[in-house]
Amino acid sequence: MIAIVDYQMGNLRSVQKAFEKVGVSAEITSDPDALDRADKIVLPGVGAFRDAISELQHRQLVEPLRSAIRAGKPFLGICLGLQLLFDVSYEDGEYRGLEVLRGKVVRFQVPAGCKVPHMGWNAARILKPAPILKGIESGTHFYFVHSYLAAPDDRDVVAIEADYPEPFCAMIWRDNLFATQFHPEKSQQAGLQVLRNFARL
Repeated sequence: MIAIVDYQMGNLRSVQKAFEKVGVSAEITSDPDALDRADKIVLPGVGAFRDAISELQHRQLVEPLRSAIRAGKPFLGICLGLQLLFDVSYEDGEYRGLEVLRGKVVRFQVPAGCKVPHMGWNAARILKPAPILKGIESGTHFYFVHSYLAAPDDRDVVAIEADYPEPFCAMIWRDNLFATQFHPEKSQQAGLQVLRNFARL
């Protein structure tokens, strides 16, 4: 069973429907025990980092998420779900994350003429052939909506970069841990392929 984590911070139904389109059932849940029972976990998210980590703590989901990752369960973070994996975010203050990956979350620093948030389709440059990228070519476009980005301490975890206009981390991969800054559920066939690949792990 794939568990989609409900902490009131994401377009959960869109993610669930995207899995349904590739013939996979996924359950939306905020039950820590359901995360323990799940075969795979998806942590989506849209909104503010501070509110997100607060909700995860309030719902007693932080340790179940960390435990699932440590146990080797396939884990997919989406957008804010990627950023939450890092040590700290500087979005409207300073807030500790799940501390699964070393690094920080910072606001885009862009020249005049580049709008923040970064919104729309952007080419993905594949650096590491992660299993969830099977069948996807470097240069494929995915859909992004974000004002902040992850800056990992360990560059080896970066599987995809995109440019706006400087390179930024668009996907991470370490062992069973996958997370995309882009939205697979909004990225048409390429995004569905990512979800299909994740479901097949």
